[in-house]
Amino acid sequence: MHTVVVGTSGTTAEDVIAVARGNARIELSGEALDALARAREIVDALAAKPEPVYGVSTGFGALASRHISPELRAQLQRNIVRSHAAGMGPRVEREVVRALMFLRLKTVASGHTGVRPSVAQTMVDVLNAGITPVVHEYGSLGCSGDLAPLSHCALTLMGEGDAEGPDGVVRPAGELLAEAGIRPVELKEKEGLALLNGTDGMLGMLVMALADLDKLYKSADITAALTLEALLGTEKVLAPELHAIRPHPGQGASAANMAAVLEGSGLTGHFQEESAPRVQDAYSVRCAPQVAGAGRDTMAHAALVASRELASAVDNPVVLPDGRVESNGNFHGAPVAYVLDFLAIAAADLGSIAERRTDRLLDKNRSHGLPPFLADDAGVDSGLMIAQYTQAALVSEMKRLAVPASADSIPSSAMQEDHVSMGWSAARKLRTAVDNLTRIIAIELYAATRAIELRHGLTPAPASRAAIAAARAAGVEGPGPDRFLAPDLAAADAFVRSGGLVAAVEPVTGPLA
Repeated sequence: MHTVVVGTSGTTAEDVIAVARGNARIELSGEALDALARAREIVDALAAKPEPVYGVSTGFGALASRHISPELRAQLQRNIVRSHAAGMGPRVEREVVRALMFLRLKTVASGHTGVRPSVAQTMVDVLNAGITPVVHEYGSLGCSGDLAPLSHCALTLMGEGDAEGPDGVVRPAGELLAEAGIRPVELKEKEGLALLNGTDGMLGMLVMALADLDKLYKSADITAALTLEALLGTEKVLAPELHAIRPHPGQGASAANMAAVLEGSGLTGHFQEESAPRVQDAYSVRCAPQVAGAGRDTMAHAALVASRELASAVDNPVVLPDGRVESNGNFHGAPVAYVLDFLAIAAADLGSIAERRTDRLLDKNRSHGLPPFLADDAGVDSGLMIAQYTQAALVSEMKRLAVPASADSIPSSAMQEDHVSMGWSAARKLRTAVDNLTRIIAIELYAATRAIELRHGLTPAPASRAAIAAARAAGVEGPGPDRFLAPDLAAADAFVRSGGLVAAVEPVTGPLA
């Protein structure tokens, strides 16, 4: 099994996904263990001094003015975890919780938090044992980090609360730790605070969304090309010299992907119809690279932000190399929250243009010879009429999800934390948007492949034929009389979601950008 080694300099998106989704094992490097020990010596020295130090010998947030005596400090650290584990609502997905814990471990291992090596090792052991804390949907304002979600994770390290075992059954965390031979941690000065105070949940969801969107944007280029083909459109608008004079990288990549899919098509360029002469294709077809390309460039910016955050140590206060322990505001989620919202906007627009192409395929007045709703016997059969309704409903929800969470702020902690990022909320709605976008692209795929097969006597491109064959093999049925449609759409969704569409096309086109 792949092993991820955690050092002092952050981690990579690939390692986050390997741990969150692939259950990769984790190890702490010798460098990280040394850094943890050095930072802990600094915290222990400060704890022994009579002067109050925030997070070490004081209360937290609006209660930071109280100096805590040595005999109460362990209780203070336990109490902050227990009181902050105040989430409500449905459980958060296992992969999100694993990413959350792993990214908190990344910051702890940096040597800037003052956490003992033994606590970091317990975090490693819990992840490696497949124990997943129960984390709830609501509780984070994205500042000071994802407090409630991280508190539920820290509670598990203490052997308290509930967690899911490797068998998927939720049980008391203490039982699961005992069965795995893991001793619950007994927190010392600063450790409770250090386990709670980061942007790890929103960052983990950003990393996974970027991986999913990379696959979906390639899939959307493929379905756009299939629709262009089904509508007898022109591939001339994809010429690289046209995109070179407006040199947005994403636009050029999207156009190149579509051109590669359409190479060798016998359906493109049929503008000579006497009944409906065309000079150019509709925007939803002609401008597909411009819209998808803008989304790709948005992803590139978001990936840059994610890479910086993955290299960061997010805590308050932090232990600096010169021995100072300083308070700061690095836990504020604004950098991550903004790009999470930006990605939701781009995803909504990509879904919207895909739905417009699907509607065009189904409208006999705009489909250039295709039967109404791609029905077998229009009137007796409704064809894909309601599939487009479903797609439209998904698009409508995506537009609502595109409203930024990060534009909001609700003061908390008696106005000490008077401006928050709402980054966790931005991440949660982006996950829903990514799911919806997958379904929208799947419906366009379903309609476009059926429409191509209804163009009797015309030969689609080799890549299109490969896509259609793979979709049919995956249970995505072709033309015919009306039938129970939901299973077909579910099969199309699974095909796109798994990466099957991209995998079917790339052996013909070469790797898509």
